[in-house]
Amino acid sequence: MGRNSSGLARPSMHPTPASLIRIHRRPGHKTQGWLRAGPLTVPVALGRGGIRADKREGDGGTPSGRFRPLRLWWRADRLPRPASLLPARRIADDDAWCEDPADRRYNRHLRRSANEPGDRLARSDGLYDVIVEIDHNTRPRIAGRGSAVFIHVARPGFAPTAGCVALRPRDLRILLTKLSRKTRILIHF
Repeated sequence: MGRNSSGLARPSMHPTPASLIRIHRRPGHKTQGWLRAGPLTVPVALGRGGIRADKREGDGGTPSGRFRPLRLWWRADRLPRPASLLPARRIADDDAWCEDPADRRYNRHLRRSANEPGDRLARSDGLYDVIVEIDHNTRPRIAGRGSAVFIHVARPGFAPTAGCVALRPRDLRILLTKLSRKTRILIHF
């Protein structure tokens, strides 16, 4: 990783993937934590319910477990494609995620018109300008065990998420250079 003129770390043009990323709770703060990827250690926001071993839809918990990053999603209308070894997909206005446990498409990407329910990926607040889709509750997919758990941009002050892991935009860009389909993400207490 090189340095820019201000001395800050910048992503390498030839990323070297990390084999393991660790995310754990910050002592005394159930909704904030740390992400470690080799020498990189950055603060993260966690779900309002903290890290949960028994994740349920709507509980606000960030699921504990071992996950794989599946895909990078990004807002091409707001920024260029981020550097990453992950497969990437542009976010369109009708992209959404199914959060209804009664729907056969639960915890999957789908297309929704403006008046249909679903977690919209094209958000106006910028939190989903870059998303890393992980394989939480995918194989097997179990209704009610949680949906739309992503790694994405944090709110100011690392306010809690609905269950995702969120980073500062700069830290997320650096993390993306370390992710590949072979990376494992360990979220633990």
